[in-house]
Amino acid sequence: MHLLQEPHFWSAVAFVLFFIIFGKKVWRPLAAAMDNRSNKIRQDLEEASRLRHEAEAIYTAAQREHEAAKAEAERMLAESKEAAERIAENARKEADAAARRHEELVRLRLASAEQEAVNTVRREAADIAVKAAYEVIASVLTEEKDKPLIDRAISDLPKAIANHRHVA
Repeated sequence: MHLLQEPHFWSAVAFVLFFIIFGKKVWRPLAAAMDNRSNKIRQDLEEASRLRHEAEAIYTAAQREHEAAKAEAERMLAESKEAAERIAENARKEADAAARRHEELVRLRLASAEQEAVNTVRREAADIAVKAAYEVIASVLTEEKDKPLIDRAISDLPKAIANHRHVA
């Protein structure tokens, strides 16, 4: 009987009776709440798994796009280098051609200037020779010596004209 007088015993009995009487009423909502919580956690885990798979797919696609973009950039860079080299080569060729044309033009101008200088010297020499001949003839020839020369030049004129027509 000693056990019936212990307050802990009666507390344990009260606790057991409380659960027997109110256990079903409390257990069902508690179990339902735990089941709901368990279902919610399971749904969250499934959603997290689905999102993880989507993220991995997006990441994989992004990596493929990155690699494709990198390959495209490298291809474009190579094409740009080739185009730049072609442009530079064409520019060198055009510059060389322009230099040759300019050199030829300078040569032609120089030859033209040289020919003009030669012609100017010849004209000046001819003018000086004519002036000198005029002065020599004027000092040597007199009126009496002139007349036979003029008569002979006039008589030879038709023959000189005929010869000139055959040459031309």
